[in-house]
Amino acid sequence: MTEKLELYKCDICGNIVEVVVSGGGELVCCGEPMKLLKAGTNDIAATEKHVPVFFKTADNGLEIRIGKEPHPMSTEHFIMFIEAISPERDQVQRQYLYPGDEPKMVLEKYAGKMLAREFCNIHGLWGANCD
Repeated sequence: MTEKLELYKCDICGNIVEVVVSGGGELVCCGEPMKLLKAGTNDIAATEKHVPVFFKTADNGLEIRIGKEPHPMSTEHFIMFIEAISPERDQVQRQYLYPGDEPKMVLEKYAGKMLAREFCNIHGLWGANCD
């Protein structure tokens, strides 16, 4: 059974899908079951930092940065997207990033708790809660 907003990846072709509506079937790509991605939450030992870090902006918004030191954004190694998800999991805001972009997302309005997660093209899915 899939759950809303779960992310799955095909280990063969690299497709990543996000569940929009929960269902009872198995997700399959390239003839094989897709792998459920689980977000890492602690990158203390990692060279590059992946866990989202939160900063309130002067105009009552929120900036989500990837890593205390900015994550690399080279052609070979970059953050593919950042998502902000409401506690009820009924609102999602996603920003796609590309090599050369700054690894951050700015939310104009911040209404409290949320989950932020990001996907690194090499090191996978990472997440953190903002209270």
